[in-house]
Amino acid sequence: MKPFSDQAVRAASSPVPPTGLEAQARPVVSIGNVTKSFGSGNQRVVALDGVTLDVNRGEFVCLLGASGCGKSTLLNLVAGLDQPTTGTVDVHAQHTGLMFQDPALFPWLTVRGNVELALKLGGVPRSERRPRALELLEMVHLGDFAKARPHELSGGMRQRTALARALAQNADVLLMDEPFGALDAMTRDRLHDELEELWSSTGKTIIFVTHNVREAIRLGDCVVLLASRPGRVAAVYDVTIPRPRRIDSPEVATMAATITDQLREVVGRGSDR
Repeated sequence: MKPFSDQAVRAASSPVPPTGLEAQARPVVSIGNVTKSFGSGNQRVVALDGVTLDVNRGEFVCLLGASGCGKSTLLNLVAGLDQPTTGTVDVHAQHTGLMFQDPALFPWLTVRGNVELALKLGGVPRSERRPRALELLEMVHLGDFAKARPHELSGGMRQRTALARALAQNADVLLMDEPFGALDAMTRDRLHDELEELWSSTGKTIIFVTHNVREAIRLGDCVVLLASRPGRVAAVYDVTIPRPRRIDSPEVATMAATITDQLREVVGRGSDR
């Protein structure tokens, strides 16, 4: 997302179709005036209303908001698991990978087997699956646990396995739905470091859903704040704090206070409807 000079907060703008050389730099994800509703008649619930957002290639974007603001719904639309009621979602990538809060590993398979299964479903030849799975497990620091079963792993290690499995899909865009929400603070902090290192080394585009303000600032190039009832883009904050960042640093704390104040404001407006 292109930063606006001298502005900490910027409104989402309508996407402009690229031409010529600009087409090479077009956003990898373009969300145009998207509305998503469920049900009909008196039972109709509008989850998203008029959401417009561009994500550039290689960007780390965090979607932030209170429960029920449509963060996961928006992620599902980008993943192609659902379709918008109105508006457009264009993903200019060959593959997207999705990672949930629950690692959802197959308990009868080893750690390596869970990753190899994703490779198999992706059409990777049998002869290439084992070395590629081991390579991915090394990337997430689980090379020594390839033969372990999921029940033998800690929560953080299971999430590392799920991350390796998501990477096995050879995704250009990695979609992460509160993947560290159920972990303790210490484990979450370590995984922040590892995810940032992985993102930096692979150049993947990451869209990361969270309700934790500091986590969003710790990880993101920008933070997209969603208002709820229905979900709308309330603001987009460019995070200019130098990397590597610490979640407990004064810079993160200061920015978190600003965003939290606006989050309280948009939640308050939603509750008044």
